[in-house]
Amino acid sequence: MSATSNAPSGTSAAAALDHAVIREAARWLVRLHSGEAGPEDHAALQRWRQERAEHELAWQRAERLSERFGALPPMLGVPVLTRATGLNRRALMKTLAALGVTVPVAWLAYRYGPVLAAGAGDYRSAVGEHREVILADGSQVQLNTATTLDVRYSDDSRLMRLRDGEIYVSTAPDTATRARPFLIDTAAGRMRALGTRFVVRQFDDSEGTTSLDVLEHRVEVTLRSGGARRIVDAGQSIRFSADGFKATPAGQRTAGAVVGPPAWTHGALEADNMRLDAFLAELSRYRPGIVRCDPAVAGLRVSGVFQLADTDHVLAVVGQTLPVRIVRRTGYWVTVTAAAS
Repeated sequence: MSATSNAPSGTSAAAALDHAVIREAARWLVRLHSGEAGPEDHAALQRWRQERAEHELAWQRAERLSERFGALPPMLGVPVLTRATGLNRRALMKTLAALGVTVPVAWLAYRYGPVLAAGAGDYRSAVGEHREVILADGSQVQLNTATTLDVRYSDDSRLMRLRDGEIYVSTAPDTATRARPFLIDTAAGRMRALGTRFVVRQFDDSEGTTSLDVLEHRVEVTLRSGGARRIVDAGQSIRFSADGFKATPAGQRTAGAVVGPPAWTHGALEADNMRLDAFLAELSRYRPGIVRCDPAVAGLRVSGVFQLADTDHVLAVVGQTLPVRIVRRTGYWVTVTAAAS
């Protein structure tokens, strides 16, 4: 989606709009998508748009967001208009009630909550779930399986804290009057995006290890203990704990290369000559329960692209292509052992 603004001359596309204007634009959007709007409604909307520059800006936002969420039922797309004004979910539900829109609150919060991120919030994905969060400045964050993310935007910074899991970030230019740094905090340190796309993962280990893969431009890393810093360029990967940088993982990308989004954003797990124990550890992130690997077969190698929608099928493929046996104690306890001779 283009970042070019169609706002009236002299008006910032990121300007704060009065809540009443936003609600009025929402009402017009609902009316035009009701199936009952006639020529007089279109003419009245045109007059309303011409009354004030704020009206035109609100309507342009409505049109852009309607295009972005065009696959949604029109009235359910209305709430995304509020993300630029900072309305919280309670205020959103009041607005919907005023519009006569009735939807299950729990469903709305689950499906549209990430889209309404106005600069603050806690976002979570369940095991095996993939979610997308669109922040108030237009930055996009995708949450991988079992991820917990806090978002705190202020006048001084755009700050996120990754507590668990993995995120893919595509930053947008700051829309505030004063440019604010885009920061990611983990247990190991702080990352400052320098206009970029990158992947951050918080490992569940004793050292609180964080991994960073920079796909475009650069990211500055500052360790939590001691404050040591390092710039990571596009195409590079790094791991670090609070008190030190670690050896770059094998298979580091070529410096300067622009790499596409990680496979998990497309619901897949990629393996390139990966050890079986490492592959199963990755697969286990996307399913409940435990997947164990017998040390006797841990060194077998796996290559391919595997769809994560059905992890049981992935295990079956492993059992069919490698000399291993899939032993299931229960649906939540799986052990991969050597095939019977």
